[in-house]
Amino acid sequence: MKFFIVCPRGLEIPLAEELKEISERSEVKALGAWVIDPPPLNNTGGLGVAGPMSVALAINLHSRIASRCLLQMTHVAYRKEDDIYKAARSLSWEDWITPDQTMRVDLTAHRSPLTSLNFVTLRIKDAVCDRLREVKGARPNIDTELPDVRVQAHLTATHATVYLDTSGQSLFKRGWRDDKGAAPLKENLAAGILALTGWKPEQPLFDPMCGSGTFLIEAAYRGLGIPSGSIRAGLMNPQQDASQSAQDHNQAVKSVDKSEPSKFTRYRPTRVDLVGADQGFGFQRLKPFNTPDLKKQWDGLCIVAKKNIEQGLANANKLKMAACDINENMIAIVKNNWKRAGLPAQSGVLSNVRQIDALVAKSPFAEPGVMLFNPPYGERLEIKGGRDGSERVKGRGARDALPKNNNSPEFMEFLNQFGKHLKDNFQGWQVDVLTADMGLPGQVRMKESKRTPLFNGPLECRLFRFDMKKPDASLGNS
Repeated sequence: MKFFIVCPRGLEIPLAEELKEISERSEVKALGAWVIDPPPLNNTGGLGVAGPMSVALAINLHSRIASRCLLQMTHVAYRKEDDIYKAARSLSWEDWITPDQTMRVDLTAHRSPLTSLNFVTLRIKDAVCDRLREVKGARPNIDTELPDVRVQAHLTATHATVYLDTSGQSLFKRGWRDDKGAAPLKENLAAGILALTGWKPEQPLFDPMCGSGTFLIEAAYRGLGIPSGSIRAGLMNPQQDASQSAQDHNQAVKSVDKSEPSKFTRYRPTRVDLVGADQGFGFQRLKPFNTPDLKKQWDGLCIVAKKNIEQGLANANKLKMAACDINENMIAIVKNNWKRAGLPAQSGVLSNVRQIDALVAKSPFAEPGVMLFNPPYGERLEIKGGRDGSERVKGRGARDALPKNNNSPEFMEFLNQFGKHLKDNFQGWQVDVLTADMGLPGQVRMKESKRTPLFNGPLECRLFRFDMKKPDASLGNS
């Protein structure tokens, strides 16, 4: 079988390295060999893998960087829409899905000569439905919100590829996200950036502008060896304070009663499942997964993962991690997200999550480590004041968009001050900054040692690395 593993553009190399690590896990290796394509030279947003169906099981459970795991159904040359329809209709969809399931079709294209991609999408949908009506006497209904089955297609200038999505909802939806706080970046992008920094679990990690805590939680999962799909696989029970749980539950029931389209309309909940968790993974709704062999393989992977989770949580006190944010509301969200992620509140990490202005934050550990952050930009950040910690930055909780730059005198002064603060207080640290502002090195008045192009959705960004010089020991002895 052939798969295409989707990832944020710019993370193809760390994805390839991660897939190699997953394929070499003993419990995965026992299920069959993988052939992983080399990372592409350009940012294509993914790479190919060949192997057994267990590839999909392992990637959905373990990959921190992947967005989706797509199973290739066909790859054909085309000239017009009807060529794609015929190719899709010839596939044995009855071996994969049933007429009583719901489905949706999504299409992407690069340099396709066809004038209406919406029409192509409809033709692929018709092909699947016509095939099932012919073979089974009935066709599936369309559900664009939470379908049982997702069909993906991609067009180039000459070829069409049709896939079945084995992931369901995108894999960045881990199942712990508190929706009331806007996410500055997706979890799999954060995980890929962590891989690019080279951070090791035994090293200190510090985020001085932590927002909702995405870097912190992804680092904890990685450091403790917890699979990224643990909550969606049902291996961990996310925690949540009782008042918020009741509030969400009441809202869910209201949505069902009013028959409004929402993530809860498919059933009347007796408890609130988190985003992504109520749908598990896409492969669990494909017919081959109902075979004893694949279920046994999945159970085997989950048994090993459960043991690793238990061992990891037992070592949570060994994590050297800290974070701060100037907005006290974001600190509350970080701590709630940490608990929802199933991480122990008594680990000691949460005591290192504090409301502090980044301009006055000091090194939280005796030894240097990795500082990683995603600064807010534009009108979503109002800078007021200096470095004494009494002033506040407003709007820190709404970092869902990053304008390309901000040339206001106040913000330029903030960056200038922060660069000086890093030089004075974080000597020996490796500082990694994700930003859409290409001029940031000049604004903090430091020369980057490395810059990596990345994409936060459609927004082009850079991951800048700054190596803060250690103090010269000889000067202290003179």
